[in-house]
Amino acid sequence: MGFDENFLWGAASAAHQVEGAYLEDGKVLGIWDALYEGHVVRNENAHVSADHYHHMKEDVMLMKKIGLKSYRFSISWPRVITNRGVVNQKGLDFYNQLVDELLKNGIEPLVTLYHWNLPMWSYQYGGWKNEEIVEDFAFYAKVIAEALSDRVRYFITINEPQVFIAGGYVYGIHAPFEQCPESELLISRNVMLAHGRAVQTLRQYGKQPLLIGMAPTGSGFTPIGNTPEDIEQAKMGTFSLETRSNSNIWWADPIILGVVPDVLKPAISEEDVKIICQPLDFYGFNVYNSQNYVRPNGPNQPDIYPGLPRTAMDWPITPEVLYWMPKFFYERYKLPVMITENGMANLDFVMADGEVHDPQRVDYVKRHLQNLKKAIEEGVPVLGYQYWSIMDNFEWAEGFDKRFGLIYVDYRTGERVLKDSAYAYKKIIETNGNEI
Repeated sequence: MGFDENFLWGAASAAHQVEGAYLEDGKVLGIWDALYEGHVVRNENAHVSADHYHHMKEDVMLMKKIGLKSYRFSISWPRVITNRGVVNQKGLDFYNQLVDELLKNGIEPLVTLYHWNLPMWSYQYGGWKNEEIVEDFAFYAKVIAEALSDRVRYFITINEPQVFIAGGYVYGIHAPFEQCPESELLISRNVMLAHGRAVQTLRQYGKQPLLIGMAPTGSGFTPIGNTPEDIEQAKMGTFSLETRSNSNIWWADPIILGVVPDVLKPAISEEDVKIICQPLDFYGFNVYNSQNYVRPNGPNQPDIYPGLPRTAMDWPITPEVLYWMPKFFYERYKLPVMITENGMANLDFVMADGEVHDPQRVDYVKRHLQNLKKAIEEGVPVLGYQYWSIMDNFEWAEGFDKRFGLIYVDYRTGERVLKDSAYAYKKIIETNGNEI
């Protein structure tokens, strides 16, 4: 046993992080375009970034060279909807061309509707604090369904609500860089309702049967041993509400199970749940590491030893997370799993021989996939694995220093270089993961 013959070996990106062309062909400002000053390392911005907007065909050819079976990308809401109810056809044209190019090269498109760059026109109406955003998002989903769903089967509604809410509205480290924790419940409700209405709309206007999910993240805990007690403690940590909107069950329980945690009941009514809880086809989740190991005496005491391997983001390298998290999530939610993001930032640069050697990333990918394969062999249905990211890009408040890509990008010239990890991933795909 191992990876299914239809396993979606892929890589991922987000529109704002890679596209550039921030005011081209009718696109309007998003919150990350307009509000970044003073909040990003060296005041860097994504106005050009990897310039995928102008390198799209070249980038798809590189995806084909790597052998990708799928590509997860997001639509830029401010590129296609320039004000309430106003559609920008030139913005839609770019995504139509991207989808066509992917399909021409045998790559399955996976479309994410929202990956953080809220249009400024929506923000000026109150954005996620204003319930009107729910129907604005449904309108946006309708436009995308009508434009792309004849060729796109896989849709993901919202990426990492945990991060853009906690980061954007509680701690103020992500756009819109506010610190208003008192709005956490209100915003969470509106995001859940927007998700539910988007699912309803995609089902209604989809031109073929669609496969729909979401891409949350959240604290994943791995057991320190293999006793039943160790595993139960890790599970308790994974499904704890201690981190509130940054937790897993804050989102997944209402959205998938229709069960509202007590802490959310002041904000979410039974009528809301009828909209929020729509049937989904897979449980997508972004996972980079376990937040900490779990000791038998409780889920919140870290067991991070001195010298633990870490990425350039200072995140611990814990490959077993791709064994335990799919198991935990499948056990609780009974949905096939999609790894919608997994990857590492590394110290990457073009070396004297003109190549980018990143052995740490090669090892990271192999070890994580070994653990994912083990989960699959123990009965967890996994639809695919989307490495983050296909190319180096704008890493939000971290600017351009943190390189996650399989493809190196020279931001001065736009030149692309396949890293060693891209060639290693190509071999993994060619053997369908049998030689990891």
